[in-house]
Amino acid sequence: MSKRSRDEVESTTDLSKKEKREKKHKRRKTEDQLADIAETNKSTPTATAKSADDEEARKAAKAARKAERKALKEEKRAAKALDGPEPVAAEVATKKSSEATHEQAPALAVLSQSEIDEFLSKSQITVLEENKKAEPLRPIISFDHLSLGNTELKSLFSGFKQPTPIQSAAWPYLLAGRDAIGVAETGSGKTMAFGLPCAQHIAKKESGKKSPVIRACIVSPTRELTLQIHEQMIKLAAPFGLKATVVYGGVNKDQQRETLHGSSIIIATPGRLNDFIEEGSIDLSKVSYLVLDEADRMLDKGFEPEIRKIATAASGKNRQTLMFTATWPPVVRELAATFMSNPVRIMIGDNATGELRANTRIEQKVEVMDPRAKNDRLLEILKKHGGLKAQADRALIFCLYKKEAARVEDFIRYKGYKVTGIHGDLSQQKRTESLEAFKTGKVRLLVATDVAARGLDIPAVKLVINYTFPLTADDYVHRIGRTGRAGQTGESITFFTEHEKPLAGALVNVLKAANQAVPEDLLKFGTTVKKKAHDVYGAFYKDPGEMKKATKITFD
Repeated sequence: MSKRSRDEVESTTDLSKKEKREKKHKRRKTEDQLADIAETNKSTPTATAKSADDEEARKAAKAARKAERKALKEEKRAAKALDGPEPVAAEVATKKSSEATHEQAPALAVLSQSEIDEFLSKSQITVLEENKKAEPLRPIISFDHLSLGNTELKSLFSGFKQPTPIQSAAWPYLLAGRDAIGVAETGSGKTMAFGLPCAQHIAKKESGKKSPVIRACIVSPTRELTLQIHEQMIKLAAPFGLKATVVYGGVNKDQQRETLHGSSIIIATPGRLNDFIEEGSIDLSKVSYLVLDEADRMLDKGFEPEIRKIATAASGKNRQTLMFTATWPPVVRELAATFMSNPVRIMIGDNATGELRANTRIEQKVEVMDPRAKNDRLLEILKKHGGLKAQADRALIFCLYKKEAARVEDFIRYKGYKVTGIHGDLSQQKRTESLEAFKTGKVRLLVATDVAARGLDIPAVKLVINYTFPLTADDYVHRIGRTGRAGQTGESITFFTEHEKPLAGALVNVLKAANQAVPEDLLKFGTTVKKKAHDVYGAFYKDPGEMKKATKITFD
């Protein structure tokens, strides 16, 4: 240790001793004053004088107690400064005692363990439990095993035969109040998986309360997905008399602010939600149910700082945190470890590593061609599918750029087809109208950029056409994931040109993983896989999971 360091330590020690001597001196002085006052009271003959002295004694005693409390606070403050700042409460994984309970249905309890194991194996459900002491919960195999109670709520599930695998496995844990991570393909029913427990959780919290407050917060990466979740949550919240509100960018803030009053559930995009938190329009301090939907996508888009702020602001008692994702990369694992308490991980499919894979129910076709042949081939496909005039048939045509999407939309319309579009150059109102027309079947052809490629649930999409291949193989998987949803089959046709040559290897891997035929023309481009570039930091981004831990250096 240097001379300067020793001098500083000795100076700090001397100062500490001096403060202790001063406090001891003050305490003795106060005690002497109290003794003098007491002695004076004994010798004073008149009652009036005695009363005045008693008043002085009380004041002196009060001052002494105040001085001691102040000194104690200063000592605690000094100790806190030496130890460093306390961690944010929302970022510490604490052992919480959940108020939620889940009672297993009698019909489910009588099933043998072999029957349960057979169902888990057939549905490709893997449940990984971090809490080794916790007992595994049986999946809800049938809607009869689910305690719905409300007639209006039961009607929402009347058109479904049985829960999807992610719903079957997740519902018991979510209804029991557990933190959970759901890793499943697109179109697997994740919204209903977290939506039903959310509505029941908030209904219990709001029971008997006069003025509702925001108790549930659902965060998703895009406006379209946020609106879609909001649509589902309105149906789930209505039977309980709850209000669900949606906030997202691209529209007037004042109008959205007005809708917040009386809301118990908020569905939002990260950017707009943070804006409202910072300006004080939204208070998440009572949020006890937090959902991060499409978490991997939000991190890919650089929303990690916003997510951390939201998770910190959502500081309700015994908060239940849920994360749903299509992949399980190190960066998502790190985020889960930061904000979740002993989460149970539920994985659907044979993909134990959590890598992104294409839906095996989708028939994938890749056509290698000259870019100038795209328009003619597109018309051939539309003609082959009868112009998609059947009531149940809809097709999504994906383009890479906004101007390209507008051009292709105009070309298809010029050829006599009824078509609409959705891309970044359109206003939010126009995008919403286009999507609604497509979902209702008023228009059965939709030309879109990747803004619509993630999370949108349009059950009747039978065909996805990739007019231009996306920038990454992951985006390709998300694009074709718009078909083959909820157990249905689908078809995708991809136009691939020499311009996309560096992505050929990654596409070949996706096709092979889904047991799809790989065209010979595609193999000619080679099978080398180009490293994926980060959406924000490009090719220079390094995953935190790959970085070495910091080395602590101690100087003597």
